[in-house]
Amino acid sequence: MTEELGAISAAIEAGESVRGTTSPNPPVGCALVDASGELIATGATSPAGGPHAEINALEQAGERARGATAVVTLEPCNHTGRTGPCSQALVEAGITRVVYFTADPNEAAAGGAEYLRAHGVEVDFQPVRVAALQPWLRSVHLGRPSVTLKFASTLDGFTAAADGTSKWITGEDARELVHADRAKLDAIIVGTGTAIADNPSLTARFPDGTLREHQPRRVVVGSREVPEGNLTRLGFKQYATPQEALEALWETGARDVLVEGGASLAASFLELDLVDAVQAYIAPALLGAGRGVLDRAIADTIADARRFRTTLVRPVGNDVFIEMERDVYGTR
Repeated sequence: MTEELGAISAAIEAGESVRGTTSPNPPVGCALVDASGELIATGATSPAGGPHAEINALEQAGERARGATAVVTLEPCNHTGRTGPCSQALVEAGITRVVYFTADPNEAAAGGAEYLRAHGVEVDFQPVRVAALQPWLRSVHLGRPSVTLKFASTLDGFTAAADGTSKWITGEDARELVHADRAKLDAIIVGTGTAIADNPSLTARFPDGTLREHQPRRVVVGSREVPEGNLTRLGFKQYATPQEALEALWETGARDVLVEGGASLAASFLELDLVDAVQAYIAPALLGAGRGVLDRAIADTIADARRFRTTLVRPVGNDVFIEMERDVYGTR
């Protein structure tokens, strides 16, 4: 795999570049290398109904694809939906070897590796955790959108001071990362309390305030009426409960959604066992008292605490960004 290290990075980066634009399909990346190990093409999944990553890479490579190796973040599909099977396209293009990182959990699309082997293509499964695919993989197992809970807090766990002030707990670098992440999501969910009190825009913006190319859908959960404001001008959908919101989002193609506020809604999603991942932005500051991440207890004992596995910890400016997810799909 030494000669393909560049292709591995290229395939992962290609998939990451289209996060938020491909649902209900996964954001897959594909890289093609020739016999000498030279990267000759990359491709990523187009928006739903368009070509998959492998097809885009093959089109870019043209005749140079014959005899090449395809490095793909997800097992090539083996079914005909709105597009044809990628496994067949790889064979027809003369690809002689396929390396893939993630087995396809979707029964309707799986079987690509077997098809390739049956048609003389060398297939190498190299298990690699591809971050861009994790929400989609969870959604396939759960039969609903993958839900990430995001919050920013002080080191001692407060999202606002005792007087209610919360701007700004974290620094500019952390806030910029939040907006970059919003552009990779299918939807952002807030409660009616947050929508009324904070009047958020829930847009993905650059530091200069201009909008990023991809914008997530805006969703409000709760029964209270949201007054005229940013959300009203930009358009949003409102649902009475988290379950109703997730069902509607799933039916309309959303697979990766973020719960961004507030404390009551976060507690509700946790009580319903609907939080699959957590993004925490921790500021090196102490308050001692104030408003917490949750507005009520969701466990009476340590044994009942919601547990997650840490997948990423990194500094963002003067703050710390932590990503966590469940250990097993569909379980705590």
